[in-house]
Amino acid sequence: MNEFRVDLTNCEREPIHILGHVQSHGCLVGLLPETYTIAHVSANIGELSGRAPEEVLGRPLDVLLEKTDLPASTLTELLNVGQRNQSWETINPQLFQLSGRSWNLIVHQHDGLLLLEWEPAVGSAQAVLNQRLIAEALTEVQASRRLVDLLQNTARRVKTIIGFDRVMVYQFAADWHGHVVAEEKEDHLEPFLGLHYPASDIPKQARELYKKNLVRLIADVHSTPSPILSEPGWPADRPVDLTHSTLRSVSPIHIEYLKNMGVAASMSISLIYRGELWGLMSCHHDSPRFVDYGSRQAARLVSQLLSAALEFRKDEEDQSQFKQRDETGKRLHDQLLADEDVARALTRRPVTALDLTSATGAVLVFNNQQYHLGRTPDAEAVGAVTDWLKTTGSDTFLATHQLPNLIPEAEAFAATGAGLLAIVLSRELNEYLLWFKPEQVQEVTWAGNPEKPVTVSDDGRPHLSPRKSFTAWTQMVRNTAEPWSEAEMAAAVKLREDILQVVTRQANEIRQLNQKLQVAYEELDAFSYTVSHDLRTPLSSIRCYSEILVEEYGRELTPDAQELLQKIVDSTSRMRSLIRHILYYSRMGRTEINAQAIDMNALLKSIRDEVLVTEKDRSVALEIGDTPPLHGDLVMVTQLFTNLMANAVKYTQPMPEGRIQVAGRQAGQEIIYSVSDNGIGFNMKEAGRMFDLFKRLDNARNIKGTGVGLAIVKRIIDRHGGKIWYQSEPNRGATFFVAFPAAPNF
Repeated sequence: MNEFRVDLTNCEREPIHILGHVQSHGCLVGLLPETYTIAHVSANIGELSGRAPEEVLGRPLDVLLEKTDLPASTLTELLNVGQRNQSWETINPQLFQLSGRSWNLIVHQHDGLLLLEWEPAVGSAQAVLNQRLIAEALTEVQASRRLVDLLQNTARRVKTIIGFDRVMVYQFAADWHGHVVAEEKEDHLEPFLGLHYPASDIPKQARELYKKNLVRLIADVHSTPSPILSEPGWPADRPVDLTHSTLRSVSPIHIEYLKNMGVAASMSISLIYRGELWGLMSCHHDSPRFVDYGSRQAARLVSQLLSAALEFRKDEEDQSQFKQRDETGKRLHDQLLADEDVARALTRRPVTALDLTSATGAVLVFNNQQYHLGRTPDAEAVGAVTDWLKTTGSDTFLATHQLPNLIPEAEAFAATGAGLLAIVLSRELNEYLLWFKPEQVQEVTWAGNPEKPVTVSDDGRPHLSPRKSFTAWTQMVRNTAEPWSEAEMAAAVKLREDILQVVTRQANEIRQLNQKLQVAYEELDAFSYTVSHDLRTPLSSIRCYSEILVEEYGRELTPDAQELLQKIVDSTSRMRSLIRHILYYSRMGRTEINAQAIDMNALLKSIRDEVLVTEKDRSVALEIGDTPPLHGDLVMVTQLFTNLMANAVKYTQPMPEGRIQVAGRQAGQEIIYSVSDNGIGFNMKEAGRMFDLFKRLDNARNIKGTGVGLAIVKRIIDRHGGKIWYQSEPNRGATFFVAFPAAPNF
C-alpha cells in the first residue's frame, strides 16, 4: 500500500475542496452558466456520454449528449428553470435514462460554474422503503424520552436506510475531539461505543465542509479517483471548487486513515445544533458500497429530525436554567438594595452569591477582605488568582473550565478550583466575585494513541501520516471542571451590574474626592468635543471639493481615478458619522438632564418607523410589547433606544428574516426594557469590553459601525442612575436589558 505524507505545518490548511478529482462512481460536468459551454469534465465522462474528454471540452452542451438518447433541449430547459429560480433544491435529483442506464443528475451553482454531477440511480422500491423508515424515525423522535435512546434509535434507523455495517453517533467536545455516544453495528464487529477520537482526526477545514455538506459519501476507498480536466486555456490558478459537490474526491491522508481502520466505504451525516456542528453520524462498511442520492437524502432527513430534537430539548433545558438563575439573581438584587453592606448582602443572607451558579465554592474579594462560601481554594490561592486577573486586560468577566491551563499554579488547588467564573468589580481596588468548580477526573478511552506518528524524511523535514493502530488506549484527564453554562455567565453579568449600581450609589455619598477627578474629566470631555467639532469644517471641504471633481471632471478621469475620488467621498461620509457620534458621546458628559415623563409607546413606534426606513428591501419584523412609561431626559432616552433598536435591525442583516422584540416591565423599584433580536449574536466570553469606546466584536467586523453607539447607551443609562446588561449566543441573537429607576432622583 502506498503511504501518502502531509507536512505537519500544512495539515490544517490542506485544500480539500479543490483536490482536482471526483470519486469514480460518478461523472462531473462544469458549464459556464451564460452559454452552457463545457469548461470542465471528469476524465471518466465517456461512461456517461460515449465521448472522450477532448471531444467535449470547450464545446456546447449539445455535443456532450449527441451519442446518448437524452435530448439536449430537455437538459437545457431544466438548467434554465434552475437559473431563473436561483435554486436547485426543487430540481435535485433528476432521473434520466442515458444509453440504457439510469442516472441521477444533481446540479448546483458555485464559483461562477454550473456543476452537473451524474450518479447511478436505483429503483423506486428503495424510495418507498425510505419513506416508511422516515415516518418511523419521526415517531421514534417524538417517543424517545432519554437522549441516549433517541441517539441509539436514530443510528439504528440510518443503518437500515443505507445498509452499512456500522453507524456511530459521534459527539464533539469543546476542544473538537469526538466521543462515540451511540452505535448500531453488525454482531461480528468490535464495539466502538464510548471511545474517543482526537480532534486531529477531523481537522478544522473538514469540519467547516461538514456544515455545508450535510451528507458525505466515500463509496470505495480502493478506487482510483477520476481527475477533472479543463478546456484549453483555462487558468491554472482557478481550480474547480468542489465545496458543495457530492462527488468531491477524498484527501489522500483520509483515505489512508480509512484503510488503516479496515474500512472500504464511509459515509458521514452532519448533526447541526444552533447552526454549529454538534457531531456526526459516522458510517463504515467493510466492502465498497454506493448509496444512491435518494437514500442519502432520507438519511439526511432522519439526522435533521435528530438535530431538531436536540435543539428543542436543549432549548427547554436552557429556559429552565435561565429562569432559575434569574429568580436567584432577583433575590440577591433585593438583598443588595435592602442592605448597605454589600458583603453581608451577598454572603450572609438566606440567598448567597454561591446559589447563583452550580459552583461548589465562591469568594467575594471586597474592601481588602475575602469572604469564602462553600469549598474554595485558600486565601493565598485566591490572592494568586486575583493577581493574575489584573494582568488579563479590561474584560469585565472571565470564564474557564480549565484554570490550570491558564495559571500553572492552579493545579495545586484543582480539587476545589479547576473551573473559574470571575466578575471584575474594580480592578484598581482589587475587588472581584469568584466562583469555583472542582476538578472532574475522567478516564478517557481513545481509539488508539491520539498522537499521530511523525516521521522524518531524508531532507530532515517532519511528515505526518494517520495512526495505524486503533486499539483502545486509556488516558486520565485532569485539571478540567464542568463547563460554565450560558445561563450562569449571563446571571453573573447581571449580578455585576446590580453590585456596581449599589457600590456607585454608596460611593457618590461618601467619596468627595471624586469631585476633583470630575473637573478633570469635564475638561477632557470639553476638549474632545472642541476637537471633534473643529474637524467637521475641513472634512466638509474635502467632501465638497471631491464631489465637484467627480461632477465637473469625472468624464475626463480614468476609471481608477474616478474610483479613488468616490472612495474619498465615501470615507468622508463615514468620518462625518464617526465625528457625529463622538460629539454626542462628549455632550453626554456635559448636558444637564431635563427630566420628564415619557410616553414610551409613542416614542418606540416613532423610532421603529425611523430605523425601518432603510430596510425596505428585506423582511424585518419589529414588535413592540408592553411599554410602561419612563421618567428621564427625552433626547437621551430617544438616543438610547434608537441605538439599541438600530443595532438589533443591523445585526439581523445576515438572516433571511429579521425579528426584533422590544418590551418593558416594572420589577420592584425598576422599570426594565429589553431589546431582543435573532441576529448574529456574540460569544459571552468575548464581550467583556462591550461598552468600551470604539470596541467592536470580531464577528461584527463585516457589518458597518463606528463602535461608539453602545458607549453612548452606557453613558446615558449611567447618567440616569440605571444599568445595562446582556445575554447572547453566536448565531442565536442577542438581548440587551436596560433598567431605569422607577422613582429617579437626578
